[in-house]
Amino acid sequence: MTDNPKVPKRISRTVLNSLKGGVVPRIGLPYITVGRKNEIEALLHDVDIIAEGGASFRFIVGRYGSGKSFLLQTIRNYVMDRDFIVADADLSPERRLQGTRGQGLATYRELIGNLSTKTKPEGGALSLVLDRWISAVQSEAMQETGLSAEDPALSAATDRKIFAVTSSVSELVHGFEFAKLLSAYYRSYVNGEEEEKLKVLRWFRGEYATKTEAKEALGVNMIITDDDWYEYLKLFAVFFRLAGYAGMMIMIDELVNIYKIPNSITRQYNYEKMLTMYNDTLQGKARYLGIIMGATPQALEDKRRGIYSYEALRSRLAEGRFSKPGARDLLAPVIRLEPLTAEEMLVLCEKLADMHAGLYGYERSITTDDLAGFIRIEYGRIGADQNITPREVIRDFIELLDLLYQNPGMQLLSLLESDEFSYAGSEAVSDDAAPGYVEFTL
Repeated sequence: MTDNPKVPKRISRTVLNSLKGGVVPRIGLPYITVGRKNEIEALLHDVDIIAEGGASFRFIVGRYGSGKSFLLQTIRNYVMDRDFIVADADLSPERRLQGTRGQGLATYRELIGNLSTKTKPEGGALSLVLDRWISAVQSEAMQETGLSAEDPALSAATDRKIFAVTSSVSELVHGFEFAKLLSAYYRSYVNGEEEEKLKVLRWFRGEYATKTEAKEALGVNMIITDDDWYEYLKLFAVFFRLAGYAGMMIMIDELVNIYKIPNSITRQYNYEKMLTMYNDTLQGKARYLGIIMGATPQALEDKRRGIYSYEALRSRLAEGRFSKPGARDLLAPVIRLEPLTAEEMLVLCEKLADMHAGLYGYERSITTDDLAGFIRIEYGRIGADQNITPREVIRDFIELLDLLYQNPGMQLLSLLESDEFSYAGSEAVSDDAAPGYVEFTL
């Protein structure tokens, strides 16, 4: 047995079920994270820049099942611990960066709906953040003035502090309407007008379909649209900083869904939006904002349909002449995930074996030699040096653990030497799955 820390059963169950079911768990990642040290350090370097008022944009590129989504979730947890607000979304046929039928706005709504903080990591944190901001401002005003909560003068002091924040926001693009709605939310909060608060939240979430509807409800002649939703994310990033957070991190995965768009003009519009976001972060037009996007090598490099089909992006993102496997420039905009080594996979399997034993309450009998034998077989596949992914190894390993637990008389060696396992182990996987393939997002 190893000396791994004891994992609470609730977390163990979530982690093992998620991995076996093909999704990355949102909790428990520190217990199973191996490798990726350099990639994590590079991304956390960006976090320091963002907290100082800068911005960053990174692409995480790896094959299906190589660990993109796992790395994104790991960074998500890291930055929330550093008091960042995180918004994440997966693109789909209904969610894009740009669209003519609300697909861009749908991505914005998903991001805002998934807004998460350290105290509310499951998402839906917008109202909590706004309420916390107002409460903090009131407390500051009380401390600075020495006035009691019942003193009418305290309200005026709080108003001045709220106005200072909204004035800072109003100077930005679309900031005037944004500041006006922040003020409306503050007044509703102070007066206990829950229905009015909900109207403002609906606007911030992009739920008003027409300007007329927004005008009648809130007196503003603006709504968030497919064309300008990203501008409001920049506003939120600045506001969150003023509200006491370190910054905002946006994570958008499954860029392959842009690659799959059949219409070339629509694809180009999406890449144009991507270029705008990229340029903003590098040119200082965005502040306190980090953007990380996940893509497969094909979705990035295909010069006919991929991101590299848009020359302005290709010229900015193409790898230099000196980077190569094993010596990548992790300060470049594109971070390419190297395969986990056999040694790293052995450590991961050891952690999972301990977690499985702790969850089901048995003494772990699988030895390190047993695990090494399993890894040797997995990495002995035809083409495994290029094609094996954590997804496949973990899926096989958790299945083995489950079978051994349910069949106490069964031996690991007999399972590993069975025809079924040998046959499955001989199958190689192509570098990129066909467009219709569903990713096991590890």
